[in-house]
Amino acid sequence: MIDEIRQRVDDLIVGWTAAHAIESLRVSLGAVFLWFGVLKFFPGASSAEELATDTIQMISFGLVRPEVSIFLLAAWESLIGIGLITGRALRATLLLLFLQLPGTLMPLALFPELTFRSVPFVPTLEGQYIIKNLVLASAGLVVAATVRGRGKGRVSAERDRG
Repeated sequence: MIDEIRQRVDDLIVGWTAAHAIESLRVSLGAVFLWFGVLKFFPGASSAEELATDTIQMISFGLVRPEVSIFLLAAWESLIGIGLITGRALRATLLLLFLQLPGTLMPLALFPELTFRSVPFVPTLEGQYIIKNLVLASAGLVVAATVRGRGKGRVSAERDRG
């Protein structure tokens, strides 16, 4: 009797999780991008602002001024967030996400004195902030695996035949 109840509860929990996990991941990932993106529209509000603008300035060989780069990054991240939250234009949104993420990891190589207390095993708080982007990238991969799931949040490699 107890085992049967346990099994039913387990079935309910796993069923609910299967039905809602990917949508929850997509929306929460979108919320993170939107939140961090919107912060960058307000000078001094984002703790990543200086590192982000320094990185963009370095990779653009100084061609993109900090006030321009932070606005572009804010807009880019906000668009990713809105796209993930709404689930609209998901392929384009994921393209923006995957184009943006390598840039977020660049400070680890470009500014090791800021991102590590002891390279490569003891990251600073900034380094930890950057390293967490690996989880965001993996979450993006999971969401990307659903674009062929016929809008039902299912992972699928099969093309729509309709």
